[in-house]
Amino acid sequence: MGLCSGKSLVARKIIKMKHFEIQASIRTELGKKATKTIRKGENIPCVIYGGEKNINFYTPFSAVRKLVYTPEVMLVDIKIDGKEYNCMIKEIQFHPVTDSILHIDFYQITPDKAIVIQIPLKTVGNSAGVKAGGKIKQNYRKITVKGLMEDIPDYFEVDITPLHIGESIRVRDLKSDKLEFIDPKGNIVVAVVTTRTVSDTGDEEDEEEGEGETENKEEEKTENAE
Repeated sequence: MGLCSGKSLVARKIIKMKHFEIQASIRTELGKKATKTIRKGENIPCVIYGGEKNINFYTPFSAVRKLVYTPEVMLVDIKIDGKEYNCMIKEIQFHPVTDSILHIDFYQITPDKAIVIQIPLKTVGNSAGVKAGGKIKQNYRKITVKGLMEDIPDYFEVDITPLHIGESIRVRDLKSDKLEFIDPKGNIVVAVVTTRTVSDTGDEEDEEEGEGETENKEEEKTENAE
């Protein structure tokens, strides 16, 4: 069961997305040998895609640690030789055994070009269904959106107050004037489900009685047949 008709839902913009600054150095040499040397110096080889040309650089692990190991989604301002590049993380490669960072790919963004990015999704409000004994089931911790950089929020919050037991909010229920929600429209974002302590016992008893009556009738038929 989806959101009841007549109810409107707006995914609200809270604050602008945070920026994270990185000081970096251009790579003058490429190849495996140069990459090993960079890593031995506790630096991480990186590349920026999406601009006029790819930019290979490196930066200390300490400069990106808080960017990588955080639940927050942030835009990245990379400063290389006096130039600044506004980027977002595209991919991070980790070592299969030690889990250390091997390489980071960034994608350059521009103010007039829409980007696709995942941002955290948070629920607010006291659900009517939870008050009745139901339980919140949140399927999406992050939601994929498309929009201009200046319109990307730090996170979205969704009001679950109107949800009763058995009701849900789907991607198509989310509304925004400046953003497009990319995930499949029919996917359930959050729902209020029944717990063991909350059930329609009357219906269950009726079903059990009905099943018992059917079994008794079948037994009578069997006895008559004998």
